[in-house]
Amino acid sequence: MKTAAGSVTGLRCLACNAFYPPELLYRCTACAGILEVERAKPFRRWDPSDFVREEVTLGEGGTPLRQVPSSLLHPDFRGALLVKDETRNPSGSFKDRLVAAALSRAIEFGASGIVSASSGNAGAAAACYAANAGIPAIICCPETTPHGKLAQIMAYGATLERVSGHYGNSFQRAMELCDQHGYVNLTTTYLNPYGVDALRLVGQEIFEALGGILPGWISIPTSSGPLVKGVFQGFLDTAEQVPRLVAAQSEGCAPIARAFAGGQDTVEPWELPQTIASGISDPLQGYPEEGSHTLSLIRKSGGEAVAVPDNYIKDAMVALARKAGLFCEPTGATSLAACRRLFSEGKIGMPDTVVCIITGHGFKDFSAWSDVEAHGIPS
Repeated sequence: MKTAAGSVTGLRCLACNAFYPPELLYRCTACAGILEVERAKPFRRWDPSDFVREEVTLGEGGTPLRQVPSSLLHPDFRGALLVKDETRNPSGSFKDRLVAAALSRAIEFGASGIVSASSGNAGAAAACYAANAGIPAIICCPETTPHGKLAQIMAYGATLERVSGHYGNSFQRAMELCDQHGYVNLTTTYLNPYGVDALRLVGQEIFEALGGILPGWISIPTSSGPLVKGVFQGFLDTAEQVPRLVAAQSEGCAPIARAFAGGQDTVEPWELPQTIASGISDPLQGYPEEGSHTLSLIRKSGGEAVAVPDNYIKDAMVALARKAGLFCEPTGATSLAACRRLFSEGKIGMPDTVVCIITGHGFKDFSAWSDVEAHGIPS
């Protein structure tokens, strides 16, 4: 990796401000707080090679931002609607960005293998990049993970372990396996600070693609929230201000949106996730502080945390496919579904510029599309 203006200087705890030199560390040893990467200042226009080793990259990032019909948001909407199409990444989701960066750093630290807890997309990304790097990977997924995602993980040759119960159980199992094997943990919550750091490029790419103009809103499918952090940080890097961010969640698993609606500063774990949007079906059991950090960023941006029912998500999936030629999984469509709700509530204005991040490809979950067709969801 480069040792230029963008080089890593260390890790900083968000809770107690403790500082550590660059090393393989997942949480603050003093208070167990979330760690974030500190880089040499000034923060300006990172090159992707500041994050990812040449022998690791598969061409992730640099995804298109394109305008789609404003009627996709609402027939009365007169502003600009754009989609950041993260389905174009090598394994089909934005998780490739985190995994490429985290694996690059893991290799520098001498990793002999990797482990990732995943609802599907992160596991596919980890398996893909591990295969390319020639190192073993163990992926822990909930038993309810869509078959398309499991097939992709197995195709890359990773060891797949299916774990009963919700995603939090897979998270804990991955921690155990790392201890047993001495492997590096590439789980894509806030756990690996080097992976989260790479997501600042998403915010930077959006700002640059808009010609340096700040959009009104950016809507982001959200589980624990590293992508919210990345967009927030990327705009601070380049624009020195942040647009209103939307943490888009499903009503079947919405710990952050619940806390936002209740005016709370801390997020409580969700009880029993049940949603078609498997990529954001994370109850945050065992690490609710990650949701609290994301909630604070949403509030700092002046944005919203929104939960939408599954039928809204299905409708948004169909609309994106049939009116914008964008085939995405349910999680990816949640960003549009949330903006539709915000417009109907009068929070998104008639002339606003709205960006929806579409996080995962439709091939990830063909069963969801079968369900859509079976129920005849209109566009």
